[in-house]
Amino acid sequence: MLGHSHHGHDHGHDHGHAHGHPHAEDHHGHAHGHSHGGHGHSHAPASFDRAFAVGIALNIAFVIGETVVGLAVNSVALLADAGHNLSDVLGLAVAWGGAALARTAPTKRFTYGLRGSTILAALLNALLLLVALGAIVLEAIQRLRLGDAPTVAGITISEVAAVGIVVNGLTAWLFASGRKGDVNVRAAFLHMAGDAIVSAGVVLAGIAIWYSHLGWIDPVVSLVIAALIFWQTWGLLRETGEMALAGVPRGIDYDAVATALSGLPGVTAAHDLHIWPMSTTETVLTAHLVIPAGHPGDTWLDDAQELLRRRFGIGHATLQVETGEGPDCGLRSAAVV
Repeated sequence: MLGHSHHGHDHGHDHGHAHGHPHAEDHHGHAHGHSHGGHGHSHAPASFDRAFAVGIALNIAFVIGETVVGLAVNSVALLADAGHNLSDVLGLAVAWGGAALARTAPTKRFTYGLRGSTILAALLNALLLLVALGAIVLEAIQRLRLGDAPTVAGITISEVAAVGIVVNGLTAWLFASGRKGDVNVRAAFLHMAGDAIVSAGVVLAGIAIWYSHLGWIDPVVSLVIAALIFWQTWGLLRETGEMALAGVPRGIDYDAVATALSGLPGVTAAHDLHIWPMSTTETVLTAHLVIPAGHPGDTWLDDAQELLRRRFGIGHATLQVETGEGPDCGLRSAAVV
């Protein structure tokens, strides 16, 4: 028999609905259960709407201010950095949009709602950050090749970059509490933290230029910082790419889940195990469990789903109970997804 569960609940609330009954003909039962918030971000706010709004406002103000100063002192470097910070606004807007879409109610066409949009938003944010880094590297290499001398006094560069540290650092701090439990929020955090590091490097470069009058310091520092940020961004890009392809979320051991299911009371085999992300915070599991004694009852299913939620952070589990009497039942082995 097919059990039913409803989706679209806010994060942070646990639901453990389990339905399953033995079928007189096929001896199969299905159990559905779900809980949200299984990724251990209990200290994070339920919504980061305020953080996104404040972060976007701060960065827009900084871009305007940096553009005005850049035009006033005829600094191409500051204008280029203003363009780079404009990408922060776009990145935050993309992440916010993904988070907002994830809260839409399920429909007959999108039965999970649009929660997967958070994965796409995180992936796009990582790509945007790589594009921004590419622009920084291109500008630095060009300046090194042409041997351009700085057109602005180093102290002016440092003063403007110091403001950037405050703006980007504060924005990153707004997302710090959710960076471990939500890849979309972590993408926003890394984007802003990376820019805070860039600004810090620019401050040091400006001071060095002020003392030494050596123009090559600025582009060299930019290249070093870009390399450090790329290392973090590449990891984010790989993880979001895996999630977009329905890979097993990092932090979940597939073999450990299979062992836990096989070790449940009465289970002689577990197969057709699949684990994939519903969103950047929620994980889905489906599995077939062979129980020769027959359907173990709803309480057993509730306990199994609670085990998956507590140990692995898997909030939505669909378990199909089989008696082992089918021609292929119990003979199939679970393949790593």
